Amino acid sequence: MASGAQLVITQTLVAALAVGSIAGLPAGAELQQKTVDAFDRYVGSSEARMDTEERSEDGFLYIDGLAPAQRAAAERQARGAVPFMARVPTNDGGRKIDVPDGLIHHWVGVTFMPGVTTDQAVALMQAYDRHADVFKPVIVRSRLLSHDGDRFRFYLRFYVKKVIGVTTDTEHEAVFGRPSAERAFSRLRSTRIAEVEDAGTPSERQKPVGGGHGFLWRLNTYWRFAERDGGTWVQCESITLTRDIPTGLGWLIGRFVTEIPKESLTFTLSTARKALVKG
Repeated sequence: MASGAQLVITQTLVAALAVGSIAGLPAGAELQQKTVDAFDRYVGSSEARMDTEERSEDGFLYIDGLAPAQRAAAERQARGAVPFMARVPTNDGGRKIDVPDGLIHHWVGVTFMPGVTTDQAVALMQAYDRHADVFKPVIVRSRLLSHDGDRFRFYLRFYVKKVIGVTTDTEHEAVFGRPSAERAFSRLRSTRIAEVEDAGTPSERQKPVGGGHGFLWRLNTYWRFAERDGGTWVQCESITLTRDIPTGLGWLIGRFVTEIPKESLTFTLSTARKALVKG
């Protein structure tokens, strides 16, 4: 029978070999057009629902549509340090949207910021040059690329780690809307995502777009801000596209692709709240 030390060494070697083989995985690690088409269809169905919600006063936030008891529990959660979180399913005509060779991760989070105005919350999100300071260590670099009225283009470098550490260079476009003085919303869509190899070293280089490990292929986030109850309710809905989980490597990358989207959204909302709420 192997000793405890031998078992640890064996597990470490297996993990190292598996990590080393990830880059060489066949179909599924390279983004396919059929995967993009399915994601776009999913996003289109989701945004059709958002079109109505963004114009609504009574159903502006996700928690507004919950049953009274569920809404009360959600609001209590959102008033704390950890935001309220929920998984959001989107169907197309009542049917599940299949995503070949990919996975869609769809979450919504809500937090309440007492004493904060909608203007203050929106200003924080639009300060893209500051995001590397506010949202570190997940955002390593940030830069505003262009700004024209309510439209922003910006660059972010993400670093996330769960068993595996992954760095990605990303570009996004954000469009903001203001249906009233108390309410605002924005839609952010990734326009370019490239995994970075050997990040922070002299040999650093970007992998081809759609290549690499496939841990982040698309990232859309949809923000809403509602000033009421002595503060501002801030909601973020994220729709992320990643590779699927290859057979035999679920133990290694399964948690990464399934847990990181929720954890990243939780971190973003919690960190924004800390940056704005005094005391």
